[in-house]
Amino acid sequence: MNTSTQNPGYPMRRTGTCPFDPAPGLRELQRDEPLAKVTLWDGTTAWAVTRYDDQRALLAHPRISSDASRPGYPHISAATRQVVTTTPGIGQMDDPEHARLRRMLTGTFTVRRIERLRPAVQRIVDGLIDEMLAGPAPADLVNAFALAVPSLVICELLGVPYADHEFFQRNSKIIVRRDRTPEDTVHAQRALLDYLGALIAEKTADPADDLLSALAVEQVATGAMSTEQLATIGMMLLVAGHETTTNMISLGTLALLRDPDQLALLKAAEEPGEIATAVEELLRYLSVVQAGLRRIARNDFELAGQIIRAGEAIVVPTELGNRDQRRFPDPDRLDLERDVRGHLAFGFGVHQCLGQSLARLELQVTYTTLFRRIPTLRLAVDPADLSFAHEQFIYGPHELPVAW
Repeated sequence: MNTSTQNPGYPMRRTGTCPFDPAPGLRELQRDEPLAKVTLWDGTTAWAVTRYDDQRALLAHPRISSDASRPGYPHISAATRQVVTTTPGIGQMDDPEHARLRRMLTGTFTVRRIERLRPAVQRIVDGLIDEMLAGPAPADLVNAFALAVPSLVICELLGVPYADHEFFQRNSKIIVRRDRTPEDTVHAQRALLDYLGALIAEKTADPADDLLSALAVEQVATGAMSTEQLATIGMMLLVAGHETTTNMISLGTLALLRDPDQLALLKAAEEPGEIATAVEELLRYLSVVQAGLRRIARNDFELAGQIIRAGEAIVVPTELGNRDQRRFPDPDRLDLERDVRGHLAFGFGVHQCLGQSLARLELQVTYTTLFRRIPTLRLAVDPADLSFAHEQFIYGPHELPVAW
């Protein structure tokens, strides 16, 4: 696609005035046009789909591709281009290979199977709160709690030793940053793949009761999948399984602490349905994925009155769709009683987030338990002094000092 200096750059930086809102420049695009050309980091251009209905239509369209190896695919950075073209995950594949690999995992992530983890998640959350209460105050909620909850949960699910959490958290942090060099990112990816490959070899020989063991026996030992393929899936689950939820826990806690009326509603919620509704609204309101979903047109098609040509790049800023007043009235207001079925925090279509049921469970347990166990929880700093991860694909505060 031709380069352009006339189009706004993408992604755009959020404002410090309200850290929960999409970038102001994106809101202007949404107001003015459903499809807008934007310039990416490498000078190439892409179509940005700005409105909710068009985003859903695009993500379900049969003429788009998620294949990151296609020429013109809109990579997030030079580093991610290097990573996903050498070792693509299932999110950068099209069917039938995408569907084949996804089918191997869907049974583990059904709502019913994930619900069986609720007691384990509750135990993990309570244990971390016990440790935080026994330690010094103020405490950094990100490192003392928000990062540890999903890390412990995904380790238990996959069968990854939590004793190695500093290693995989450090390398995961490199992978989700837009400002690291390709060499740094590839090195971090390779470290995780080698680590998981060795772990999978152990589990193939001596399986335990965990997801990696099950897949090692069912797929690797039978030749249906290579160790490298399973390690790539394991890396995707390990990184995505804690980075997104970590930021949702910390950013959601901040949003609630800054909105006493909505926090009171959450504290008063007792029915599972009320708690689930509150979590869905937080997911809509915050939308921590901030580099957009990336696609490329495989054939010409029409969207919002515009012909998108084969080979043209497309970005879908779902945080913008989730704040579209055409779908969600008064979208910039946090309303924990709002019906937000159909929000796009987990994407839409065949590539919708595989782990969404697990994320929902973790957030339901985390938010309710945190404020029930620590009803006096409060920010320990001026909100204006907080810094946020603008440099990452996943958005949230770097630190969240709290007291009680």
